[in-house]
Amino acid sequence: MSDANSRSIVSNQAGIHEKLDEIVNKHLEAEFKKPIAAHTQAAFDEVNAKVQAFSGPLILDSCCGVGESSANLAKRHPDALIIGIDKSSHRLDKHDVEYKQTDSGQYILVQADLNDFWRLAVAANWQPTHHYLLYPNPWPKSKHIRRRWHGAAIFPFIVKLGGKLEVRSNWDIYVKEFARALELTGSPCDVTLYESDDAITPFERKYWASGQQSHRLIINLPRACCPLGSF
Repeated sequence: MSDANSRSIVSNQAGIHEKLDEIVNKHLEAEFKKPIAAHTQAAFDEVNAKVQAFSGPLILDSCCGVGESSANLAKRHPDALIIGIDKSSHRLDKHDVEYKQTDSGQYILVQADLNDFWRLAVAANWQPTHHYLLYPNPWPKSKHIRRRWHGAAIFPFIVKLGGKLEVRSNWDIYVKEFARALELTGSPCDVTLYESDDAITPFERKYWASGQQSHRLIINLPRACCPLGSF
């Protein structure tokens, strides 16, 4: 399939999921007790040593895929350290072959489960200036609402990380749901169309070539000082 024929999101939802508020509020009040996977703990420890030794701004590029976005963000934020995280070694392995960019900026790519990595980052008191979620999987079927980041148990830790959060997707309902979830934490924000002459992810390039629009939210989140298990 060519980029110009990228399929649009198909969903049995016509708007924000009817149980979103109930799901988000439950996660905000609950304690996330899932054990940390050993491989993610090891990956985090290695990256954390570099983060603690770095004195400049810290930026997270979550769900970084092949890492093209991380490399481009490093160019846009040359004084920062970019941490690109993705669960897929298959996607990350493509970076050295197709997307290696080292002429400016600093970035590290790490394979890890974000459900664990974000919790470890909060516990280690990471304070990113920016947090990008540029092409998260929207899980468009209504029954999969709890697999979307804003409907998952990990969502409170995205909020607790703080920083300038930016979420983009070609599915407007996904971003609107994310904005509603943030509103339930006391951080309302707007969803707008995003247009640019330069795509910084392969997904954006594919969407735009097929005539699809990108939807975006941006919000400055305060760094949480509350207990890790509750708001």
